[in-house]
Amino acid sequence: MPYRAFYISFAISLSFSFLSAQSASSKRTTGPENGTLMIVGGGAMPNLVDDFLELIGGADQSIVFIPTASGDVPEAQFAQYAKRFTDHGATNVTVIHTTDRKIADSDAFIAPIQEAKAVWFGGGRQWRLVDAYAGTKTEQAFWALLDRGGVIGGSSAGATIQGSYLARGDTRNNQIMTGDHEKGFGFVKNVAIDQHHLARNRHFDMFSIRSQYPELLGIGIDEGTAIIVRGNEFTVVGSGYVAIYDDTFWSREGSRLKKLPPKESLFYFLREGDRYDLSERTALSPR
Repeated sequence: MPYRAFYISFAISLSFSFLSAQSASSKRTTGPENGTLMIVGGGAMPNLVDDFLELIGGADQSIVFIPTASGDVPEAQFAQYAKRFTDHGATNVTVIHTTDRKIADSDAFIAPIQEAKAVWFGGGRQWRLVDAYAGTKTEQAFWALLDRGGVIGGSSAGATIQGSYLARGDTRNNQIMTGDHEKGFGFVKNVAIDQHHLARNRHFDMFSIRSQYPELLGIGIDEGTAIIVRGNEFTVVGSGYVAIYDDTFWSREGSRLKKLPPKESLFYFLREGDRYDLSERTALSPR
C-alpha cells in the first residue's frame, strides 16, 4: 500500500476509533467530578436530615433550600421550609424561590448559592425546577457549588431532578414516565431516578423508560432512604431499599439456582451500607 494511502487509512481508522470511544463514553453513567450528592426517595427523613448536616460539615454550615418543585410558593411559607433543617439544629438556612427565569438568571438571585456549602431541592413536581432554572445562572451556580466541593441534596422531585433523564416529567400527570420534560440537571449522567419506590408500588414503572432508552441506568429509591454519591460510586443509607435496573441481577445468596426473567425485565435491591459502581454498573460489597 502506498504511504499516502496507508496514512489516509490509518487516519480514518483513528477517527472511527475516537468516535466509537466518544460514543461509549457518552453512554457511561457517571457522578459529579467534585462535590457530593444526597438523593432521597421522599417521605419522612429525620435521620437523613442529620446525615445531611454531617455530610456538609455541621449544623452551622450554610444551606440554600429551594422549594420551587412545590409550585409558586409564597414568601410567607419560606420559614416553614427552613424548619426541615432548623428543627435539627441548622443555624444558617436561606430559602430562595422564583418561577421567573429572568430573576433566576440574575446575579442577585444566585448570590446565596455562591456563598453556600449546600443546596437542597424540596419535593413536588420536578419539571417546575426545569422550567424555572434550566439554562440560567442558577443552574450554573449549582454546578459551581459542586465544583468547589459542596453538597447538593434533594427528596422526591428533588431526587429525580438530579438525574440526566427526568422520570415522571410530564406536566399533565406524574404517572407518565416519559413526558413533555425529559431532561434533568444531570448531576448523575445517563440515569433515570425514581422516588417513593416501594411505598407507591412503582417497581415496574422504570421499564417504561428503559424500553425507550435502554442505555439508561434506572434507580428507584424508597421513602426514608437515600443514596450518597461521590464520584462514580454511591452508598445506600436509610431504612428502605434502592432498586437497580441495569440488565443484571445481584443477590447476597447468589443466583445460580434462580429462574430469572430476561435481562430487560430484571431488577434487584440494595439496602443500607450497600455500594454501587455507577460507571461499571456493578454492586459492591459494603465497606
